[in-house]
Amino acid sequence: MENKKGIVYLIGAGPGDPNLITLRGKECIQAAEVVIYDYLANPIFLSWAKPEAELLYVGKKGGTQHILQEEINELILGKALEGKRVARLKGGDPFIFGRGGEEAEILADHGIPFEIVPGVTSAISVPAYAGIPLTHRQFTSTVAFITGHEDPTKEESNIDWEKISTGAGTLVFLMSMSHLSTIVERLQQHGLSATTPVAVIQWGTSPKQRTLVADLQSVVKRVAEEGLGPPSIIVVGQVVRLRDRLKWFEKRPLFGKTIVVTRSRAQASSFSQNLAELGAQVIEFPTIRLAGLKDYKLLDEAIAALSSYQWIIFTSVNGVEFFFKRLNELKKDSRALGQAKVCAIGPETAAGLRQHGIIPDYVPPEYRAEAIIDGLIKLGVRAARILIPRALEARDILPEKLTEEGAFVSVIPVYETLPDSADTAYLLDLLQKNAVNMVTFTSSSTVKNFWSALKEKVDLLPSELLKGVDIACIGPICAQEAKSLGLEVSLVPKEYTIAALTEAIVSFYQSASTKT
Repeated sequence: MENKKGIVYLIGAGPGDPNLITLRGKECIQAAEVVIYDYLANPIFLSWAKPEAELLYVGKKGGTQHILQEEINELILGKALEGKRVARLKGGDPFIFGRGGEEAEILADHGIPFEIVPGVTSAISVPAYAGIPLTHRQFTSTVAFITGHEDPTKEESNIDWEKISTGAGTLVFLMSMSHLSTIVERLQQHGLSATTPVAVIQWGTSPKQRTLVADLQSVVKRVAEEGLGPPSIIVVGQVVRLRDRLKWFEKRPLFGKTIVVTRSRAQASSFSQNLAELGAQVIEFPTIRLAGLKDYKLLDEAIAALSSYQWIIFTSVNGVEFFFKRLNELKKDSRALGQAKVCAIGPETAAGLRQHGIIPDYVPPEYRAEAIIDGLIKLGVRAARILIPRALEARDILPEKLTEEGAFVSVIPVYETLPDSADTAYLLDLLQKNAVNMVTFTSSSTVKNFWSALKEKVDLLPSELLKGVDIACIGPICAQEAKSLGLEVSLVPKEYTIAALTEAIVSFYQSASTKT
């Protein structure tokens, strides 16, 4: 019986920004049993793969030892012959200097089904992110794409330098940094003016993007002075002059800032995405994870007796989600709350309640337990029966103060907060290289667990390890925990929400830039 053949998807992964991969590319990654990826493929793409998928790195990084293309071809072919569904991730577009054509030929020769998934090539996207249009009717209507990394076994160059130098208005060189001086020399030898503008764009479309603009006669010296290296795109032509007016990516308010997010994995994505859209390089270092309870006896009893409570107080959006999850598991919905009035500690918690059809009766003007107490006392909670569904471990000030005022308070856990494991070595490396600008904390437990994860790995105090790193805390309780470790808190937003924290981070760095 003939072995079943697999299929190979040759996927253009785009230039680096994960938002620039195609929808079809993402679908193929999600369906793959094997993912074979390059040095330039964004690590986020790997998170889309199935948990059981085999991930194989075959990256080629200039100046270092790497796997040969022939070996990559054999690897792809071998996995396909095993009957596997293979996603071959290639930076940019597989057919634009990506050797995708060679890989496709091998598959065709062996009768292996394959699909080409085009990608956004760095040749056009990287200049666009640097604010350089490759064509512009006031400058040029022609553009040429050239590889600066020809096959070293060839005796002669395929590039007709005499025609290329003056035959196209814009020249875009890919994989060219190791041959920059040769490129500059040949362009000038064949008639291109020494004053022609040149842009060198490193790590284009990523938060690490750097752009250098010079003229042809000085660009080699400037690149050496600035320390630019691969991966870089080189753009030669008068269109480079438009960069000063059209640059946008590097003008975003958090561009160039590396920010650590310590929220749980489930909660981090929206916060991280907002920071990234503002230009930050985001490092997710989840210090906590939220888990359901092993025993729901107390919560089930409270749900059964919901009609006996006059108030239900939700102190976090997590409490809302876990409470209603259990309510649904018991075949109940929001109608089970009956006549009880509902209090939410802040707007995010209130928004979470509205998703379940509940409009809170009270949201305090200041989003912390003390403010809830003052407001509820004015609303008359003395002698009222109050239910507080919350985390297994939380501050006791709210139930204690309400009890002192004569209320009958039932504190019922609906979930627990546990330490999470993250890539400690990676974060420590960044901190020790002074490559982190800010660490964000969104609860006192994130502060505690952050330091617990690191303290066994370093012989330093928190203030020494985070020296020069800005500390952002979502509220005063969180800030108090950070200060107890000897950390200097840089900012606390006026409102204790993720949206307000994000705005405060932007304002903090904008203020710092105006001072400098």
